[in-house]
Amino acid sequence: MSQAVVKEPVVATGDQLHVSAPALEVRDLVTEFRTEKGNLRAVNGVSFSVQRGEVLAVIGESGSGKSAMLRSILGIQPAGTLIEGEVRLAGRDLLAMSSRERRRVRGRDVAMVFQDPLTALDPVYTVEQQLVETILVHQKMSRSRARARALELLELVQIPSPETRLKAYPSELSGGMRQRIVIAMAIAGTPQVLLADEPTTALDVTVQARMIRLFRRIQMEADMGLVVVTHDLGVAAELADNVAVMYAGRIVEYGTAKAVLTNPQHPYTEGLIEANVRPGQDSRPRAIIGAPPSLKRLPPGCSFAPRCPDAVSECWSELPALAEVGEERFSRCVFSPRAVMALSTREN
Repeated sequence: MSQAVVKEPVVATGDQLHVSAPALEVRDLVTEFRTEKGNLRAVNGVSFSVQRGEVLAVIGESGSGKSAMLRSILGIQPAGTLIEGEVRLAGRDLLAMSSRERRRVRGRDVAMVFQDPLTALDPVYTVEQQLVETILVHQKMSRSRARARALELLELVQIPSPETRLKAYPSELSGGMRQRIVIAMAIAGTPQVLLADEPTTALDVTVQARMIRLFRRIQMEADMGLVVVTHDLGVAAELADNVAVMYAGRIVEYGTAKAVLTNPQHPYTEGLIEANVRPGQDSRPRAIIGAPPSLKRLPPGCSFAPRCPDAVSECWSELPALAEVGEERFSRCVFSPRAVMALSTREN
């Protein structure tokens, strides 16, 4: 990031999270897959904003809708998938664009780093063929200049011997190198927003630490907004400015990374933290009881109620709003201060 970015306060309106002039703004995003056994709502009214120069980590168990949300933002869901809501990139709604317009924006203005670098790269083409082609799609330049730019990108992502690696096939590279190649391809168009789906999952601890530093450096130098999906709370703590916690397709908690991970305001977030090994921890991690609900048949009220040790009758009958519980802090729980106040008013 070339200069400090001054962030405006987050304001909650209903279930929406807004910041002024965001790089990316998602409003009431819904993603529903049609299956033979019924519709599956993987993303259920998600809203958030990301400024340029900001990192948002989205955490939660597998099946909570994190990856489906990223793919819906990018517009790469299978044919027949129902996607509703708004995805505004610098004020333009990507979901309202034609397929042709979206293809021009994808990679140039918003790009994605996929979870598995081996499947994200074509095994029958060299790194040079794939990276140069990506550059030419988004920038008007000669092939020789595109090749020079490809070398620059490999150096930027700290690939050793870039000339040699450029001629290699993906199968000839380590997992860490393949992931760096995928990152180089994603930033080739200098996007305003970068989406990263579990970018460090397949890497060992040492390589993972290097990748986190690399992500942060590239993101800051380019002043990009970064949305990273992860199940690793250590990655979220080290990389993110803000954290959104997803459960059963909804955001259940939102706030700064430090606040959410050290002082959770939702039972699910607390359960995630207790289930992970923390520095200096003497006791064994405690797993969250039960399993996530089927996205085809969500329980009435709070989706976490069947697994929540603190659930009361209201939890089973009412879906809490994403209520403000502090400065730039939001929680979807009947025990949040605003929800408790509303419940008390009704009872009186």
